[in-house]
Amino acid sequence: MGIPAATIVAHESGREDPGHVVIDEVAGQLIALIAIPADWQHAAISLLLFRFFDILKPPPIRQLERLPGGTGIMLDDVGAGLFALAIAQLIHLFFRNPVRQDTLHSYPRRSTLKQP
Repeated sequence: MGIPAATIVAHESGREDPGHVVIDEVAGQLIALIAIPADWQHAAISLLLFRFFDILKPPPIRQLERLPGGTGIMLDDVGAGLFALAIAQLIHLFFRNPVRQDTLHSYPRRSTLKQP
């Protein structure tokens, strides 16, 4: 839905990436937020990462932006959202609460075994 709409607006406005088209930003931010824990800290990190990748445009996001019409308008933000989601997931994986040491053992401790 966003690609045809962005293509029409870009064509009618005569601009490659019209600033008043925001459906691409919405799509990218939704992707960045889709699979994170539902709290403000994770949302803030995901949205900051999205803006970072949307502005920096590392490869292949820069190449996606060069695609014609609404495809380029939409896919660079989708790419930024995917990058943000991946990094947010890695941050969550490495900085979540550590596993308690007493839950690492799946076998009963010797002191809890009944002696005959």
